Amino acid sequence: MRPVPLLAIVIPCLNEQEVLPHTAAHLLETLEALAASGHIAPESFLLVVDDGSTDDTWPLLRTLHTKHPRQVRALRLSRNFGHQPALLAGMQAAARTADVVITLDADLQDDTRILQQMLNHYHNGCDIVYGVRNSRAEDSLGKRLPARLYYRFLRLAGVNIIFDHGDFRLVSRKALRALGSYREVNLFLRGIFPAMGFQSATVHYSRQARQAGRSKYSLRKLAALGLSGITAFSTVPLRLVTLLGLLTFLVSLGLSGYALWSYFTRQAVPGWASTVLSTYLIGGVQLLSIGIIGEYLARIYQEVKDRPRYIVDEELGT
Repeated sequence: MRPVPLLAIVIPCLNEQEVLPHTAAHLLETLEALAASGHIAPESFLLVVDDGSTDDTWPLLRTLHTKHPRQVRALRLSRNFGHQPALLAGMQAAARTADVVITLDADLQDDTRILQQMLNHYHNGCDIVYGVRNSRAEDSLGKRLPARLYYRFLRLAGVNIIFDHGDFRLVSRKALRALGSYREVNLFLRGIFPAMGFQSATVHYSRQARQAGRSKYSLRKLAALGLSGITAFSTVPLRLVTLLGLLTFLVSLGLSGYALWSYFTRQAVPGWASTVLSTYLIGGVQLLSIGIIGEYLARIYQEVKDRPRYIVDEELGT
């Protein structure tokens, strides 16, 4: 059994002025209850990361920090770096003092009632505990079906991914130290943590309704995150390009034979078989292949520049 940990709850925010007061009040009550039951140290705190908000999120955080200087801490990033870098910034700042970090979204759709179960797993030796949704029944078919197909594709591509897990998780200080050795710019934390290999557990929960405001994860951002997951952990798309090239070569041989047969038997318009079909087929495969290779090259270009993944503009209490 491990000693009672100092817990930091890390919350990335982007224009969350509508929901933040309710979220902070609820989480402060949660920390107080967990400390009273002996699950966490009384010095446990919230760490909110303002990921370049343009509304009153940062002034609200200033007010909350003034009112609760020990329990509420905050980081302000110099611009909007994205959800994953904001999470990383919060975890790395919290790891200076915290024994355990739990990350969740500001909208409180992640059920905080399972925090005690997560901490129980930590006390029993787990370094990573994943919050996993019971179902996606509340999602539309247009969102649920692509998510299922995406998870299955990642598994087939050899990526160790937790089905229906977002970024609601508990991470120990040992796992956070290991996270520091991952230096990639294109972050996909949902793939990095399972790849570490530390003892882990899952806790299931029901997704809650958003308290206020609207989701900041647009379809474009979700697609970008999904693409990062594929390119950061799998070379299967590149191998598919090789397979497509081989198949195209074989089909081209067949088309060449068909074109010659059509020419000598005079059963087709001269030039049709050899021009139209082969142009469409080979041209389409080439464009697809160049696009996939280009995506990997773009990721390499971003990595070799080794630019910072985030820049902290201001800190409160950290």
